[in-house]
Amino acid sequence: MRTAYSVETVRTAERALMARLPEGALMQRAAAGLAAACAQLLGRVYGSRVVLLVGSGDNGGDALYAGARLARRGAGVTALLLAPERTHKGGLAALRRVGGTVPEDLSAAEEAMRAADLVIDGIVGIGGKGGLRPDAARLAALADASRALVVAVDLPSGVEADSGQVRGDAVRADLTVTFGTHKPALLIDPAREYAGSVRLVDIGLELPEDAELEALQHADVAALLPVPRAESDKYRRGVVGIAAGSARYPGAAVLAVAGALRGGAGAVRYVGPAGSAVIARFPETLVSDRGPAKAGRVQAWVVGPGAGDDAATVAEVLEADVPVLVDADGLRLADRDAVRARTAPTLMTPHAGEAAALLGVAREEVEGARLAAVRELAARYGATVLLKGSTTLVADPDGGPVRVNATGTPWLATAGSGDVLSGLAGSLLAAGLTARDAASVAAYLHGLAGRYAADGAPAGAHDVAGAIPEAWRDVRG
Repeated sequence: MRTAYSVETVRTAERALMARLPEGALMQRAAAGLAAACAQLLGRVYGSRVVLLVGSGDNGGDALYAGARLARRGAGVTALLLAPERTHKGGLAALRRVGGTVPEDLSAAEEAMRAADLVIDGIVGIGGKGGLRPDAARLAALADASRALVVAVDLPSGVEADSGQVRGDAVRADLTVTFGTHKPALLIDPAREYAGSVRLVDIGLELPEDAELEALQHADVAALLPVPRAESDKYRRGVVGIAAGSARYPGAAVLAVAGALRGGAGAVRYVGPAGSAVIARFPETLVSDRGPAKAGRVQAWVVGPGAGDDAATVAEVLEADVPVLVDADGLRLADRDAVRARTAPTLMTPHAGEAAALLGVAREEVEGARLAAVRELAARYGATVLLKGSTTLVADPDGGPVRVNATGTPWLATAGSGDVLSGLAGSLLAAGLTARDAASVAAYLHGLAGRYAADGAPAGAHDVAGAIPEAWRDVRG
């Protein structure tokens, strides 16, 4: 599992480690890892041209020491100092000893950038807040416009480490070399878009068990997938109820059932006005027209996709004493007090626009501060929340690490894709996974299925549902 820790936690761990090491040793570890990553990216160090963007903090020191290592291998290194009087003295001296160039001011920046093969961003460290100041923003723009590869030290300057917010100008990196652990901004949007590829350099930090963020990997998902045993039958594997669709949106019901049938539960019950469409496509579905309370035994419900204005069905499902997933129209129709009063788990699966409506804020506010939004929504409704997006976030109402998933593809931004995800997650709930695990595993499989279905070309939601078994087999290995 990949984890990310807050700035405060990282700094505490760094202080503890520095107390046990000789002075400057930790920075040298970071600089060595940074220089090695830059050398690999360059391919050939000798004769290459490297520009360092150097701020006043330790990130500037890391960049200077890494630049000195590259200079010793034959690179021509130029350091552009944003705060000459506060530049890391040891790093600056090391670069000068090996022939690094240090212009007296930033007037040489444009010429240096034009000639550069690689730019190392050491402007601002993990404590930076807000966008870049004008001089730094100018350098970031020159780097972006150049032909050079850009490497960020620890995280791109201008993004906020803990929140993942980008409040102004920021460096856009091709590679971010981060030390000790991932920072939240490297895993969640919008900051993640600025980081490029991310390489983690182990510098020996001892970190607590509970992280700020968690990102499941194949092995983690494989361990959570429900697998039938010899004595299993369809009821022991779980039955998921789907209350979805309407005369106007029958396809939402079909797609939710499609996701549910491939999610590990033993059977799917459908309740709603789209029964004929569901049976025509999936004859194995158990269809009822008697309403959720009389449909028969289920271990979990999915309600809301394509429901239109059917508030009565949403309310009826919320009264059930089993896990309930609420999506799409159901999010708008669900009474917050009714959700908070539930004793069984509730999973809500909004996209940014739906989350914004529930929180009473603009969509842009949710998109710019996704981590804060998912936590606030989970706390406000007393429910587990899966916030859809390019990086999907899953938060529990009682806090703890937020799960982040990035297996998706932009091709998943297609009508009905979310209905498939809801059915898949609901099936995993019925199979016995917790709301947090069901949401996380569903997002992971759904993202992989989107990649397989698209394969570089447009794909419909039904294609995504059809690719879930391939994603499942991939994860199981």
